[in-house]
Amino acid sequence: MSGEDWAAPGVHEVAAGVFRVPLPLPTDGLRAVNIYVIVDAGRLVCIDSGWAVPEARKVLDAALASLGCSVADIDRFLVTHAHRDHYTTAVSLRRSEGTAVSLGAGERPSLDAIADPDHRPFEDQLSALRRYGAAHLAKLVRAEMVGGPDTQRSEWEPPDTWLDEGDIVLGSGRRLGVVETPGHTRGHVVFTDPANRLLFAGDHVLPTITPSIGLEPVASDNPLGDFLRSLARVRRLPDAMLLPAHGPVAPSVHARIDQLVDHHGRRLEQTLDALAAGATSVFEVAARLSWTRRQRTLAELDLFNQMLAVTETAAHLRVLVAQQRVDQVLDDGIYRYSSLP
Repeated sequence: MSGEDWAAPGVHEVAAGVFRVPLPLPTDGLRAVNIYVIVDAGRLVCIDSGWAVPEARKVLDAALASLGCSVADIDRFLVTHAHRDHYTTAVSLRRSEGTAVSLGAGERPSLDAIADPDHRPFEDQLSALRRYGAAHLAKLVRAEMVGGPDTQRSEWEPPDTWLDEGDIVLGSGRRLGVVETPGHTRGHVVFTDPANRLLFAGDHVLPTITPSIGLEPVASDNPLGDFLRSLARVRRLPDAMLLPAHGPVAPSVHARIDQLVDHHGRRLEQTLDALAAGATSVFEVAARLSWTRRQRTLAELDLFNQMLAVTETAAHLRVLVAQQRVDQVLDDGIYRYSSLP
C-alpha cells in the first residue's frame, strides 16, 4: 500500500476470497470507509457497510460488479459498530434486499436512545461541554450542527441479530470470532479470522489516526479506560494482518496497538503537564494541547472536531482520576481538576 491512495475506489484482494472496498464519505475529514467483502460458498458476507448515500452506493455496485456479483448476493452484514458510516447502508439494503444484519449487543442502548422520539442528537454531549467549561462551544455547536429539524432517525433500526462473544461459522466453514472491544463505542466488536491471520478491526485499531472515544448517544463512564483494556485484550491474541475501517491495510495488529498505547500514555502525561501549568477545566486542558498530526491548536479545529477534542480530553482526565493521579470536583456546574501528590 505504500504510496497508494487507500481511499481511491476499487476492489483490493487482501487475502484469499477477501476484498477491501473503500466507499466514499460525505465529510471533509475521513474520506472513505473500508468495507470487506468475503466471498463465501458463492455468496457474500460483508464486514461493515458504509454510509447510505448515493455516491457510496454507486461505488459499491461497481465494485461488486467487478466481482461478478451484486448487492442481491450479499447474505449478511457483520457490523463493527452503529456509527452512520458503518451501519446505515446495511439498514438500507435490508429494506430493499432482505439482507441480514448483525451488530454487537453493546450497541443496543444507543440504538434504543436514537429510536426514542424525544431523543435529541448530541444533547448529552452539549450538556457535558457545559460541565467541561465549554458553554460557548456548546452554544456554537447547537446553532450550527444540531439546529436542523431532520435528525435522520430513520437511518437506524435494530439488527436482525445482536452479537455476543463467540464464533460465527460461514457457509463454507470459514470461522470468524466475535471479540467485544468497547471504547470507540460501548458495543464495538472486531472480527477475527485466525486461520488466515486477519483482524477486521473496524474503528478499534486504525493505522494512521487514533479513534475518537465515546462519541455516541449513551456513553460509558470511562470510555478511554474501556478502550485501553480492549487494546490490551486484542494485543493478547495472536498477531494478524490489520484490516481497518479507515486507512491502508497494515501487516501487524500488535505493532499498531503498541503505538496507540504509547500515544495515550504520552497524552496522559501531557494532560498532567497542562494541569501543572494552571489549567483546571477540561476545556482549559484541551486548549493547552496540540491536535492532529499537524499539531494544530484547539481553536484551529472546526466545531465538530473541537467537540471531539474536548470530549477526548475529558476521557483522559477520567482515566487519571481512576488512577488516583488527579482529583475532580464539581464547582458551580463545572468540573475542576488538580493533580494529586
